[in-house]
Amino acid sequence: MSFKAVRVDKADKAVVARFVEMDEAELMDGDVTIRVTHSTVNYKDGLVLGGRPGIVNRFPMIAGVDLAGIVETSSAGAFKPGDEVLINGFGLSQSHFGGYAQKARVPAKWLMKVPAGLTRGQTMAIGTAGYTAALAVLALERARLTPRRGPVLVTGAAGGVGSVAIALLAAAGWRVIAATGRTAEADYLSGLGAAEIIDRNELSAPGRPLGKERWAGAVDCVGSTTLVNALAQTSYRGAVAACGLAQGPDLPGTVLPFILRGVSLLGIDSVNCPMPTRRLAWERLATRLDLAKLETMTGTIKFDKIFEAGADILAGKVRGRLVVEID
Repeated sequence: MSFKAVRVDKADKAVVARFVEMDEAELMDGDVTIRVTHSTVNYKDGLVLGGRPGIVNRFPMIAGVDLAGIVETSSAGAFKPGDEVLINGFGLSQSHFGGYAQKARVPAKWLMKVPAGLTRGQTMAIGTAGYTAALAVLALERARLTPRRGPVLVTGAAGGVGSVAIALLAAAGWRVIAATGRTAEADYLSGLGAAEIIDRNELSAPGRPLGKERWAGAVDCVGSTTLVNALAQTSYRGAVAACGLAQGPDLPGTVLPFILRGVSLLGIDSVNCPMPTRRLAWERLATRLDLAKLETMTGTIKFDKIFEAGADILAGKVRGRLVVEID
């Protein structure tokens, strides 16, 4: 049986993504075959769709780091035909065929059932971005930060990770400071729960190695100088969860926040995160995320608009989350 997919190939050293028809026999090995109904558009997806080298590890590859769908066949006892399932990460679109296809076959150990209270579409409205935000919030809590310690900063606030992080933190009682370069999104960010909005330019240029203590913690989606400035302005024994590199992968700072204030830098990995922690993050999302707020931050596109959406997310034109209707 044939199906439609976005396949990534390498031709003359160039990486090229395009729509193709594929056969089920071409799917990779796995215990479970899925009819994919929804996916998402994340920053990494935009890089792959745009032909950025160094992201895909093997060719040909099907793009898409997230998927949700319905089990068609399974040789694993944990899943049966008709089960609604989702996957985030685990090398989808890098080393294993991803979610931009009408069919997928994956190892059962990567799969989760759609949490009670959420639809397949809502899990993809959350997607890797929202799941990463939940991991960051959990990391701040493991660092023993509470709202009583002071406000929390969220950088890249109008993006997918930032939007969900604001909603989760506000629901937990935090006073959220949102840093964004899109001042026109002030009402949107306030609606998600941000108490204060600052221009990203306050953090994106080189600053002092150690600044005034402004927040107890932060969720940083940007990296580079922004992350350095977030650390430099974190209060004594605070923590910053780092989960993005929109500004860059470098860290051009000093050790002063760590050795003079005891600040912790918490790395957030969403791709290979162990399943127990994944389930904890999804439990938090299913029980604490305001679904009305999720709806306000979510747009929906058809599968054939995927390349335009990929270009938009790289250009910083996407607010919040984008769900792709595959089926």
